[in-house]
Amino acid sequence: MDYSTRQRERAPESEAGEQSKGTEGERVCDECESGRLVKSDDGRELVCDECGLIVEETNIDPGPEWRAFNHSERQSKSRVGAPTTQTMHDKGLTTQIDWKNKDAYGRSLSSEKRSQMHRLRKWQERIRTKDAGERNLQFALSEIDRMASALGVPQSVREVASVIYRRALSEDLIRGRSIEGVATSALYAACRKEGIPRSLEEITEVSRVERKEIGRTYRYISQSLSLEMEPVDPKKYVPRFCSELELSEEVEAKANEIINVTTEKGLLSGKSPTGYAAAAIYAASLLCNEKKTQREVADVAQVTEVTIRNRYQEQIEAMGI
Repeated sequence: MDYSTRQRERAPESEAGEQSKGTEGERVCDECESGRLVKSDDGRELVCDECGLIVEETNIDPGPEWRAFNHSERQSKSRVGAPTTQTMHDKGLTTQIDWKNKDAYGRSLSSEKRSQMHRLRKWQERIRTKDAGERNLQFALSEIDRMASALGVPQSVREVASVIYRRALSEDLIRGRSIEGVATSALYAACRKEGIPRSLEEITEVSRVERKEIGRTYRYISQSLSLEMEPVDPKKYVPRFCSELELSEEVEAKANEIINVTTEKGLLSGKSPTGYAAAAIYAASLLCNEKKTQREVADVAQVTEVTIRNRYQEQIEAMGI
């Protein structure tokens, strides 16, 4: 086959390739000529969003060469460390000496080696913090982690709380205030930021400082850092309170309806969101024949029975019940 014949045979292929690229250099589907091409979840295939044709398939697998079927296998086979995190003062970039007195083969260490490892662990803890600022941060972040675990909030809240505390430390807002107070206020602010609100009473229960100090420090930090907090929606408390009271979804839906209707009439302004949600749940339990006493609801919401009675009367009057 001579050179001219080969050129004639390649011409249709080049024309089809140019056609698949579209008029403006963008790739189009060879089947339906649609320009809506998307990548698959693993990023290995280019698929037409209209007809489903696989336009391009790559054989390069960016993942590891090993397979794992559960978390423990994945941890044992992985050759990289944990990702950086704001919840540790050094962002998790230091080495850790394991507390187990065993060697790489799982054999117990001798008494001499055990005492040596004990000294190494002690010096490792000492050199991780180089100055008072890092010691302050280490203690505060451990307090945030302890309180977050007691409250049962997710990891995202801990990360946000750690970032808020780091900002407060960098702008010297800690001076003249207790570390525990600022750490607790940062956690309270993070809960509100992430839409997982916890009342001041719940925060006070797991903290080592008083409620008044937490509220005062929180207001100071939120103003100084311009956190721009939105008012807490009472409906965000309803699922948790109903779950603790073992109420049905019907009661939960009715409580949300009561909150929506009464909020539109301006009853929420200036009211505590926890007390407002508790009163709506109490009213909904009566309407759905799943009666709970005011004391039971008040204990779960950590408000007084008087608050529930006052909000309840306002809500049923606004609903016209």
